[in-house]
Amino acid sequence: MTSRMNHGLRELAQLAGVSKSTASRVISGSGYASPEVRERVMRAAESLSYKPNAVARAMVTKRTNNIGVIVFREKLPIVSHPLYGTIIDEILLASAARGYSVFLKTDKEMSLRSTDYMLEQRVDGLILVSRLRKNVIDYVKKFNIPYVMVNGSTEDPDVIHLVSNDEAGGGRAADYLHGLGHRRYFILAGPGEHRSHSLRLQGFIRRLEQLGVDSSSDKVSIVPSPESSFDYGARLMAEHYNAFRQGGYTALFMTNDMLALGAMKFLLDMGVRIPEEAAVMGYDNIELGGMYSPGLSTVSVDASGIGRDAVEILDKLIQGEAGLPRLIEYESEVIARQSTSRQLTQGKE
Repeated sequence: MTSRMNHGLRELAQLAGVSKSTASRVISGSGYASPEVRERVMRAAESLSYKPNAVARAMVTKRTNNIGVIVFREKLPIVSHPLYGTIIDEILLASAARGYSVFLKTDKEMSLRSTDYMLEQRVDGLILVSRLRKNVIDYVKKFNIPYVMVNGSTEDPDVIHLVSNDEAGGGRAADYLHGLGHRRYFILAGPGEHRSHSLRLQGFIRRLEQLGVDSSSDKVSIVPSPESSFDYGARLMAEHYNAFRQGGYTALFMTNDMLALGAMKFLLDMGVRIPEEAAVMGYDNIELGGMYSPGLSTVSVDASGIGRDAVEILDKLIQGEAGLPRLIEYESEVIARQSTSRQLTQGKE
């Protein structure tokens, strides 16, 4: 015996005594149908336990209620990255609340293949996360599909992008450490090609200069890191430990929390007292930083707000809303914890 759940639109139209196109208009809620016809179709749908499948619904409405999320990142971790993981979690929650399903892909090569995949799924819109090449944006534009960029930058005036104001956050970190009395700064700076790391460093150095600290002197030491991981934080701190100690640096600033946690782990293993001998500060306010001992001082990033708003703005674009701002910036704040909480007991100007 065939289950009533297997009845299609043709059977529904026959039972209601209407054409397939009329039944489709009633079920989809698009187009006109008289109250009497609408009631007949709905009674027939209830009798048949009719539920339109996603493909049929998409053919009528021209929408799939699917959105695509592509994370462009060359190095691991990607989805498990503390910052991007939070953004993606919020995208998933916000999408579900608005009735969207999500296709998620990562693209280490920053190619067009992931974009092709999303277009094949006929997604209603795209959220493009992290750094990506201009050819990806140009390619997406050809298909006239709504999209937003998250945590990336572009000179293209048509792109809506949601970013943290990392330059201002770097300046706040400098203000905070300088206010504690520090005058000699050791910096581990993540990959310069990444927007976030570059702007955080720029903001930190610019503010130090405004506060009277000559960044070109031996009061500031900048060590570039090819990666932004815990392992590299520890490795580079080990490689430059003698220079750090001999230079009398009392404040360490890293352009993300994972670098800072790695560096702090090495210093603690070497018997350096934190924060009495060296204050350590990161950036991102990842959950692990608050669990560490001592707790890591940091600068917050509103990753939840960015992910949530990306879905809201994309939904507005899908609905055809115009006049949306092209740049949405999120301000940060200093989160002071034990790794910087006490005044210096020693240090030199």
